Amino acid sequence: MEIKLVGVVGAGQMGNGIAHVFALAGYQVLMTDISEESLSKALATVERNIERQVSRGKVLPADKRAAMERIKTTLKLADLGQCDLIIEAATERETVKQAIFEDLLPHLKPTTILTSNTSSISITRLASRTDRPEKFMGFHFMNPVPVMQLVELIRGIATDQETWESLHEVVRKLGKTASSSEDFPAFIVNRILMPMINEAVYTLYEGVGSVKSIDESLKLGANHPMGPLELADFIGLDTCLSIMNVLHEGLADTKYRPCPLLTKYVEAGWLGRKTQRGFYDYRGEVPVPTR
Repeated sequence: MEIKLVGVVGAGQMGNGIAHVFALAGYQVLMTDISEESLSKALATVERNIERQVSRGKVLPADKRAAMERIKTTLKLADLGQCDLIIEAATERETVKQAIFEDLLPHLKPTTILTSNTSSISITRLASRTDRPEKFMGFHFMNPVPVMQLVELIRGIATDQETWESLHEVVRKLGKTASSSEDFPAFIVNRILMPMINEAVYTLYEGVGSVKSIDESLKLGANHPMGPLELADFIGLDTCLSIMNVLHEGLADTKYRPCPLLTKYVEAGWLGRKTQRGFYDYRGEVPVPTR
C-alpha cells in the first residue's frame, strides 16, 4: 500500500518533529492535539526549525513553503480516519495511548497502519487493544526528530511482513536509518541509554561526583556530546523515570531500579529543560547545576 496521508497524534516536541520530517519528505500530514494553542505552537515550531535548515543551506525556501502547506491540523481525532498511516506521539502513559487508539478505531480505513512512537511500552500489548494487531508497529523516532538519523522499528508478535516492509520504506524516504528491534521493554536505544543515565543519577546520589564532574567526565572521558545528567534534563526526567519503571517492572531485575533521587526530582516537578529546573537550573543566562 502506498502511504500518502500521515496522521500525527500529539503536537508536542516529538509530534511536531515527526510532522516536520514527513512534510519535508513530501507526505501530506494531518496533526491533531487537544487544544488549538498546542497546534498553533507546533506549527510555529516547525516553521522556525525548517527556517533554520534554510539558513544553513540544507533546505530550499521553496521546499520550506511546500512543506508548510502540506501540514494541516485538526482538533478532531476522528478526522485522522482517512490517513494511510497514523503515528501516535502522545505522552508516555499506556492508558493515554490505549484511549487514543480506542477512540480512533471506529473511524479508520481497513488498510490504515497504526503505530506508536512510544520509547518503552509493549507494542504487542498496545496492538492487542486494537482491531488490527497485524497492522500495528512501534515507530520510535529519536529526539530531536529533524536532527537524529535513527528510527527504531518494533514489531509486535502479530505484526505482518507487509506492514514492516511498508514502514521500512517510509523510513528510507525520510532519509533516515531504520533499526529493527524485538518487542522487549525499552527496545534497543533506551534499554542501553536509560540505565546509563540512571547510574549517573546514582553516582550523584551517592556523592561520588557532582553534576558538573559527572557530565564533564562522560563528555571528555567517553567522548559523549552531552553529559548524562544534561541529557536527562533534555529528555525530561519524568520520561526517564517512566522508562526505568517500565524496565524494572517488565524485566523484574533490580539493576533497573530507578534511583530515589530521580524520583525525588520528578516529585518536585523539576523535570529538566521543559520546567526550567532539573539537574541544572535554566532560569538564568547559563545553566547552573542544582547539586
